[in-house]
Amino acid sequence: MKSFGSKPWMLPQPVLIIGTYNAAGVPNAMNAAWGGQWDMHEIMISMGSHATTDNLAHNNGEFTVAFATADTMVASDFVGIVSANNDPEKMTKTGWTSEKAPNVNAPLFKQFPMTLECRIKEKIDESETGYYLVAEVVNILCDEGYLNEAGLPDVEKMNLISYEPVNHKYITMGKVVGDAFACGKALK
Repeated sequence: MKSFGSKPWMLPQPVLIIGTYNAAGVPNAMNAAWGGQWDMHEIMISMGSHATTDNLAHNNGEFTVAFATADTMVASDFVGIVSANNDPEKMTKTGWTSEKAPNVNAPLFKQFPMTLECRIKEKIDESETGYYLVAEVVNILCDEGYLNEAGLPDVEKMNLISYEPVNHKYITMGKVVGDAFACGKALK
């Protein structure tokens, strides 16, 4: 086996689009790859110092998290490489439309199939360069076109993308290959 040392190569990495309002109530979004489930009703995201972190300080730590798809990939990448601090037309360029999320003071971008409404519970290792945030998931919203026959979100229909940090690529999520907490029973 070839050794590569320590690198941020946890696979797969979700492509998370963080939605916030700035102090003037203007929607903003950023792409965050380093995040995941923290607990049953909480998520964790590693946040650098961005316009988004300023926005979170102004609106009581409320935000949305949408999951990027193949259809939203170009604009999702764009909001990760361009700061609202440097480009006031950033959100117009994405072509995304938004409305206020129903349960938090943050934008809900209509182009995404599934969005989490969140509120910061804790900031860990906060410094001038950023922090790790732990957030409560207040609610989950899913476009009805992406529900399965049982009325649950159908992740396979969403065509979600993940960030592949080894070669800096986006990869679409694949097909269902088995049933979790069930397929392993074949070895009992």
